[in-house]
Amino acid sequence: MNPRDELAALGVRRGGVLLVHCAFSKVAPLEGGLDGLIAALAAAVGPAGTLVMPSMADDDESPFDRTTMPCRHVGALADRFWRTPGVLRSDSPHAFAARGPQAERVTQPHPVDVPHGTDSPPGRVLELDGQVLLLGVGHDANTTVHVAEHIAGVRYRQPKHATVLENGRPKRYEYGETDHCCENFALLDDWLGDKQRRGTVGHAEARLARSRDIVAAALARLRENETVFLHPAGSCGECDLAKSGIDGAQGKFTHGASIGRRG
Repeated sequence: MNPRDELAALGVRRGGVLLVHCAFSKVAPLEGGLDGLIAALAAAVGPAGTLVMPSMADDDESPFDRTTMPCRHVGALADRFWRTPGVLRSDSPHAFAARGPQAERVTQPHPVDVPHGTDSPPGRVLELDGQVLLLGVGHDANTTVHVAEHIAGVRYRQPKHATVLENGRPKRYEYGETDHCCENFALLDDWLGDKQRRGTVGHAEARLARSRDIVAAALARLRENETVFLHPAGSCGECDLAKSGIDGAQGKFTHGASIGRRG
């Protein structure tokens, strides 16, 4: 079966919005390589559909330039996607790229200090009732779970910074981001149950679910236990650092306010 047919069998909606997180090394070898997979994804959503991928900056120390800065750390497919004709890329260190009728909406300016809130590309995919496709990666790579954390109002944070241009000059912003090791996002595999479709695309395991189902499943648990995604104290440095946002950093970090937007 070719990737286009595999994506259709998995349940990718024609005419829908599809947010893709991918480890291409797990999908390959594939006819046409990166461009072949992009073409298969575009064919799966069809001309009325919109394809979305993460496109975050590789370098927090340099001002983000959406026309030149690579995003290799989120995968070779994502780094190729933003460079392909017709793709729009948001102008933010936490950029996403999109192609299709909803691309302009998805890539509108979004806050630097709330990378994955409701007013962000994955938040807009949620609003548009899009789907999330994980190719060769698990839910630990799923930025939509962070949207659920934002909606739940979790208090944990990690100190972060980003460099943006302000009045033509580089400016460093320091803020607290809802982030941690994300390993426990794997709990979504059980929580989603039959609302998640699993299969194979190329040589990679694939997961597909509605963004709204992912957020609903995560929210239900976060409202019972704010730290359900964090490891027990002392077992994970990243999670311990995030918990400092609850224990003593409330006055230092902002939550839900925009430090800056890039347009």
